[in-house]
Amino acid sequence: MTRPSTRQRDKLAPDPGVRRAILTAASKTVREHGVQGLSIAAVLDRARLSTRAFYRHFESKDQLVAALFLEIARVEMRRLRRKMAPAATAVDAVAAWIDGRLDLAFDDNIKSDLRHLSLEAQSQMFASPELIQPAYAQMLTPLIEQLQLGVQHGVFHDIDPVSAAQSIQGVVWAGTERHWATGDCDGADVRERALRFCLRGLGVAPEAITQIVSPRP
Repeated sequence: MTRPSTRQRDKLAPDPGVRRAILTAASKTVREHGVQGLSIAAVLDRARLSTRAFYRHFESKDQLVAALFLEIARVEMRRLRRKMAPAATAVDAVAAWIDGRLDLAFDDNIKSDLRHLSLEAQSQMFASPELIQPAYAQMLTPLIEQLQLGVQHGVFHDIDPVSAAQSIQGVVWAGTERHWATGDCDGADVRERALRFCLRGLGVAPEAITQIVSPRP
């Protein structure tokens, strides 16, 4: 019986701590220099790790970028789920998701790191969509779940939950990006416009929309 090759014997299993260190270093590099300024060498230098350590965990820079944005999306998804948790109905939950995403632009308590990395992720939707799609799918999951629930309960009409979720994200992001670009958008106005447009498109009754878009306490 032959022994495994030296290369096979010496290959170490991935280490969660090392993977976390690489992702942390990559996150800091992207915040400072953007995705275009991200390099494996820069990440390893910041993390004080070897090339061998990198390739134990990632096959390429693209895989690292995809993993980084997926991690960010998971953090955002958990934040959105907490925001949606008190909702009594699917309509309320969708409105809470929209509010949660708009908080990224208008709530100063949201960490600037999340804002910056979200902007970087959005920019990659056009340059390298295959790297970002899994992250967006993760972030949209709680919204899609509530859209499906609303269809089942008859409060949303003639929609495909996945397509509707993508459209809602597009509307919300347009308001977010406009505010980041100009800095002078009124948060209440952006919120009302987004909620009215999205909920009307889902077939929500006008009186229900009026109740939801009323100013938050």
